[in-house]
Amino acid sequence: MMTYISGGERSGKSGYAQKLALELSNQPVYLATAKVYDGNFEERVKRHQAERDHRWTSIEEPMYLSQVLPSDKVVVIDCVTLWLANFFSMTKSNRDEALRLAKTEFDKLKEYKGQLIIISNEIGMGLHGDTQIGRDFVELQGWMNQYIAKSADEAIFMVSGLPIKIK
Repeated sequence: MMTYISGGERSGKSGYAQKLALELSNQPVYLATAKVYDGNFEERVKRHQAERDHRWTSIEEPMYLSQVLPSDKVVVIDCVTLWLANFFSMTKSNRDEALRLAKTEFDKLKEYKGQLIIISNEIGMGLHGDTQIGRDFVELQGWMNQYIAKSADEAIFMVSGLPIKIK
């Protein structure tokens, strides 16, 4: 089973995903895709960690998620945007190659026997990018979001902390 949760920044995606995971399991797994690049982001990561209690197992993997998934668990993957940024960076901002690599890795996740709860951002609803690299990343994110949503059993859009079921 795969649940896809998207929405804008600070829309309540992570909180909703964590609540859902705890409804499904007493021992969920949190799979973080972020790389910490600066002090501001480090503080954000610490806030996220503080939201999770002793019931959670945390795993950090920036790209190859299928290699670290535990067997048959409820897993929250947070988040697609940072995961894609890692591929985008690795390919030196090659949108098409990053999309190919991300789709290849995501296809491996489709075989998972547990419950995946995948969090992503809807960045295409914001301001238009000033630079070509910014516009390329928004396109990459949009295409990957569509790819994941199509495969998901359930899709939720978060607005102002409220879940809207879209699939």
